[in-house]
Amino acid sequence: MRSIVVAALFAASAATPALAQDKAPFTGARVEALAGWDRVQNNGHDDGIGYGLAAGYDFQTGMGLVGIEAEAADSSVKQCAGSRTVADPRFCAKTGRDLYVGGRVGTVVGGNTLLYAKAGYTNARAKLTSNDGTGQVTLGSTDLDGVRVGAGVEYALGTNAFVKTEYRYSNYESGFERHQVVGGFGFRF
Repeated sequence: MRSIVVAALFAASAATPALAQDKAPFTGARVEALAGWDRVQNNGHDDGIGYGLAAGYDFQTGMGLVGIEAEAADSSVKQCAGSRTVADPRFCAKTGRDLYVGGRVGTVVGGNTLLYAKAGYTNARAKLTSNDGTGQVTLGSTDLDGVRVGAGVEYALGTNAFVKTEYRYSNYESGFERHQVVGGFGFRF
């Protein structure tokens, strides 16, 4: 009985690569971690590190791809002005969470590489603080609606894992803009 179970497990594992090759490499649900350069602009700019998690679902037909995706991210970007005195309090605007939902279209090149463009809705939060040298006060936070567009390349590392890099531009209300170059690592199910 034990040898039958071992033989069945061996046969199943030997058949798995053949089954995986039948599936298009960029089809299905995916999750990924992202990190990279983040620049926020509004009457000046500041650079920082952006990081987040994303999920999506892609439909590959032949060499073409259409997908939907969502992302939750944060950033280290913080812009300040002033010198922390009562006469010249320091005001800071720090980026908060950034939520995105959108879609992407692409084409498969060379079997394992996907070139894509993306677009969608984004909502970022900015937190405003003041410090006059005697203490810091939170003045509030505001949510900014916007549009994100971008382009990227994704490379399949076998049947389930992938790496990617992309550039994206977000344009928010109140004159805020965001440029990002991020890299990611994820899994497809």
